[in-house]
Amino acid sequence: MTTPIRLSPIHEHLPRGMWQMINDMPTLTHVAGASIDRLAITDRSCLTRFGVKGAGAAEWLKTQGISVSDRPNTWRSLPDGGIIARLGMSEFLIEDSQRSRVTPQLAAACQSLPASVYPVLRQDLAIALSGELVNELLLQTCSVNFRAFDLNDRPVVLTTMVGVSVTVVPDDRDGLPFYRIWCDGTFGVYFWRTLVEIVEELGGSVIGFAQSEMESTR
Repeated sequence: MTTPIRLSPIHEHLPRGMWQMINDMPTLTHVAGASIDRLAITDRSCLTRFGVKGAGAAEWLKTQGISVSDRPNTWRSLPDGGIIARLGMSEFLIEDSQRSRVTPQLAAACQSLPASVYPVLRQDLAIALSGELVNELLLQTCSVNFRAFDLNDRPVVLTTMVGVSVTVVPDDRDGLPFYRIWCDGTFGVYFWRTLVEIVEELGGSVIGFAQSEMESTR
């Protein structure tokens, strides 16, 4: 049997459902009977990511056709739905959508980087929290008051949740909260299981990647 090229950090801890290969990763796409509007948690580790940092990183990205935010801890959309997040002044996290293909281009170009630009290995657990009760979960897991942020500023928040360092992009879709979250994959199982327990206590559920994408476009 051929071993998949990639596995989510929480592959063994996802529920039963429909699966599909996405970006060479077995991905949970649908969970029967899942609650979406109230509170949902989704594994999005199948999306491809690229990291880069250094004094010349912003200029290098511009030479690759990537427009970056001028302000630290903010993000911009990429063509076809991906995002680029500026972490502080000189580090960037780029994540493709299922349709966009920016990160392979950047990975190929980083074979010959300028002296002031350094690649950052991204082996994240990538998840999304969505639904009416996202802020109820955040109140239990994080000391940051996310309601104080103006989403029009497109903030990127570097903080901790349940003791794990995370990068959070708060957003909304169709008037409901939609938060992208990344953490070091080595903490992924603990982080995921802890959040799932709270999600279920609040009446929410794990949903599949395709269900999350349908929610974002309806």
